[in-house]
Amino acid sequence: MSIIDNKKAFHDYFIEERHEAGLVLEGWEVKAIRAGRAQLKEAYVVVKKEEVWLVGCHISPLATASTHIKPDPTRSRKLLLHAQEIRKLIGKVQQAGFTLVPLNLHYAKGRVKIEIGLAKGKKLHDKRATEKERDWQREKQRLIRRET
Repeated sequence: MSIIDNKKAFHDYFIEERHEAGLVLEGWEVKAIRAGRAQLKEAYVVVKKEEVWLVGCHISPLATASTHIKPDPTRSRKLLLHAQEIRKLIGKVQQAGFTLVPLNLHYAKGRVKIEIGLAKGKKLHDKRATEKERDWQREKQRLIRRET
């Protein structure tokens, strides 16, 4: 069950591979995510010292859930992946043009997970072609509905 999707990632990148990772979260962050107060729009994924980090993800604290602490809504959060997956991602990110982007937050067996994608940036003409294709599919569906 998806909580938040990063639509901007699909607009700006071609997604080559997808990986599911766990997140190291504090209690107030989990409550805020369950309330739908998270945003992935400006977030990105970096690799530091063979660890994968989510940077720029904004989780707005709930007033009732975080009374005894000072929450930092945009702190860096560690992603949990197997060492073999991390090594594979490091090798691919070091290739020219590849980057890691967060695609969505979702639940898996009651836990909050994030799906990250190995992506290659789109050029302006690629974005236009994608938009044109999407418009054509929408128009095709309209025509089919009108005929029936």
